[in-house]
Amino acid sequence: MKRIPILVVILALCGCSPGPNAPSGSAASDVQPAASTSWPHGGMVSAANPYAVQAAAEVLARGGHAVDAAIAAHAVLGLVEPESSGLGGSGFMLVYDAGDAMPVVFDGRETAPAGAAPDMFMRDGQPMGFREAWQTGLAVGVPGAVAMYEAAHREYGRLPWAELFAPAIRLAENGFEITPKLHDWLVRLAPMVSTANSPDAYAYFYPDGEPLAAGAMQRNPPYARMLERIAADGAAALYQGEVAAAIAARVRREPMPGSMTAADINDYTVVKRAAVCGGFRGGRICSAPPPSSGLAQIMIANLYDLLDPDDASRPQDIRAFVDAQRLAYADRDRYVADPAYADVPTEALIAPAYLAARAADRFGPDEKATPGEPRAGARGAAAAGASAEQPGTSHLSIIDTDGNAVSMTASVGAPFGSLRMTHGFLLNNEMSDFAMAPTEMGVPVVNAVAPGKRPRSSMSPTMVFDAAGELSMVTGSPGGNSIVAYVAKSIVAALDWGFSAQQAADFPNIIARGDTVRVENTDATGQAIADALAAEGYDVKESAGENSGLHLIVVHPDRLDGAADKRREGTVAHVGP
Repeated sequence: MKRIPILVVILALCGCSPGPNAPSGSAASDVQPAASTSWPHGGMVSAANPYAVQAAAEVLARGGHAVDAAIAAHAVLGLVEPESSGLGGSGFMLVYDAGDAMPVVFDGRETAPAGAAPDMFMRDGQPMGFREAWQTGLAVGVPGAVAMYEAAHREYGRLPWAELFAPAIRLAENGFEITPKLHDWLVRLAPMVSTANSPDAYAYFYPDGEPLAAGAMQRNPPYARMLERIAADGAAALYQGEVAAAIAARVRREPMPGSMTAADINDYTVVKRAAVCGGFRGGRICSAPPPSSGLAQIMIANLYDLLDPDDASRPQDIRAFVDAQRLAYADRDRYVADPAYADVPTEALIAPAYLAARAADRFGPDEKATPGEPRAGARGAAAAGASAEQPGTSHLSIIDTDGNAVSMTASVGAPFGSLRMTHGFLLNNEMSDFAMAPTEMGVPVVNAVAPGKRPRSSMSPTMVFDAAGELSMVTGSPGGNSIVAYVAKSIVAALDWGFSAQQAADFPNIIARGDTVRVENTDATGQAIADALAAEGYDVKESAGENSGLHLIVVHPDRLDGAADKRREGTVAHVGP
């Protein structure tokens, strides 16, 4: 079959041209720094809400570390964007300190309660559906976000801990404006929320029985009081005493109460991990290791290069990108789980020799992509299983005025998590990220539920470093299982296609997990991609919209180029020298 020059069509339709581009001015604002440093670029924040961006920018302007700014921003996001993440959820914080050779990851993923069981989501021999499990106590995992804040601040923080929560406390006390995104989610969820299932959440989000209106001012005094406790007493304010007991009580409430106890919450620990890093074009890509899916970013970028060797015209970029995803997703789904409970072949999956062999496995458009065997015996160890990660997630990217950086993705699971609420914040439903069935055709599933285990996550906070070891990109996105594809798009578009950061974020999303290729067709570029891939023989599913929220920063020799995903409500702020 004659190969269709997909990228040529795309460049013509989107008006994109290779080569560095100036950042979009419409989404950026400038804040003056506290003092100049040897890092020439100043700092930058890209996050999903202007309130959060402003809070982080103010921290950077006062000389705060990127970790300080991330904590301040996320405390605000938990208030103004509660449908996406918050104190009752989880996160992975990838931290690069300019004095260190390699970034590290603070794993604040939820854990399963001690009373959790592999078959807890089975009913009459069949796995529960996501909607059936969504708002139950079974779905709530022990939250990790606040413990993650504290662990990262203890190691990297510069500003006093208590000061980081002041912006969110002010907003919670004085009021913040309800955004169209929050309002729209409340309208969509109204038929599924009731005073019986979620009395606290219903009273807060549906006063007088109606969803909070876009543009209305809203206060959350209980959230302010919770943050004041955290500011005064650290993470212990949530993980011990009255608040821990209240969380456990909410989880153990009908329908389908969970087994969580205050002891489960008391015992929660953050895991500090080395980032998973792999070579790419003389430099390296670093991301969050299992139980997160950052290794897929290394796989996709390198498979893309292997499937589309450098060529003057490079007409096959999109097909190479699709096939790289199909290979990487098949391996991710099969092998990635909590490494404390599964022997995850991380290094084998990103080894150059394996990636070269995997590229040779390239499947035809009408063939089913199956996992490879990165090391002897790995394939037969366990089944892949299925999980239904939902898009209740947010991402922020920050570089401070000294060149330190944070890429942080945080989540409550589905939009609004479990809709169980206490002390002004929502509890997650991340237990539904485990496989609902513990076996597949009689074979144990690698991502099955177990006490204390962390569910597999698609969250992929990522950084790219050049051949000299210098930071060149900070990126990440929400989006459930599609996160892997969204983040990979930002890397390929910025580093291979020569797009600006904003062009990379704006470019239509293409998700190739499983047997179909989903293509965002909301503009002529996306429609052209969908048509071209269908003509090649792929099973294309056109999508009118995606849940990406890409927030990225690309480092150029003379500037920082930041982008906020227009599919959400984020902005970019530059704290300039």
